[in-house]
Amino acid sequence: MKWNDNIIDSLDWGKDIARRAEKEKVANRIAAMVEDNMTLGVGSGSTSYLALVKIAERVKQERLKIRAITTSLEIAMACARLEIPTAGLESGRPDWTFDGADEIDPNKHLIKGRGGAMFKEKLLINASPKTFILADHSKMVKRLGENFPVPVEVFPQALTYVANALQQELRPRCIKLRMAEGKDGPLITENGNLILDVWFDYIPAGTERAIKQITGVIESGLFMGYDIEVFLNS
Repeated sequence: MKWNDNIIDSLDWGKDIARRAEKEKVANRIAAMVEDNMTLGVGSGSTSYLALVKIAERVKQERLKIRAITTSLEIAMACARLEIPTAGLESGRPDWTFDGADEIDPNKHLIKGRGGAMFKEKLLINASPKTFILADHSKMVKRLGENFPVPVEVFPQALTYVANALQQELRPRCIKLRMAEGKDGPLITENGNLILDVWFDYIPAGTERAIKQITGVIESGLFMGYDIEVFLNS
């Protein structure tokens, strides 16, 4: 039984979506790949949201039965509004996953996590036999770190220790605690942690592993050497 006057039904993406027409083209490409009885891993961000909307249109028109394993609360809420059932990894693995990225270099290495969901995104990508990264040409860079820092999710009580360890071991240009928008104080992730935004002038191979080995680090937004396919709007 559905709620009367369900607040979920009135939800939309919270911000204006930049380059929406370009993102909708690549969203249509991923929606065309969906088949009946699939379980899809659904990443966070505006491009993933637009792809989810296009998939929901096919589900309704063709009476497809699918399930989504989501990486964030906002995408789970979008699934509820679009009447797409959700599941967890405990019930099985995705047939494939789609997600966005903040930066993509020529080697298909990524920076992700501007939305703060990199822990669940990395978990889902590792659990999927194939992952498709949906992007427009503004996300392509010659080197990682050109436009965005590397987000590092940190257990709150380890914040100072992790910041000092990052500075001593990896010598970044700058480390900043990410502050929230719409509330006072720092951003709190869905896992109850904090995010350090770490700016690098150069990100060599092994940086992802080096960050993860610091005690107190939950995950980083570096994705280096993963089996992904990039879907660019042509």
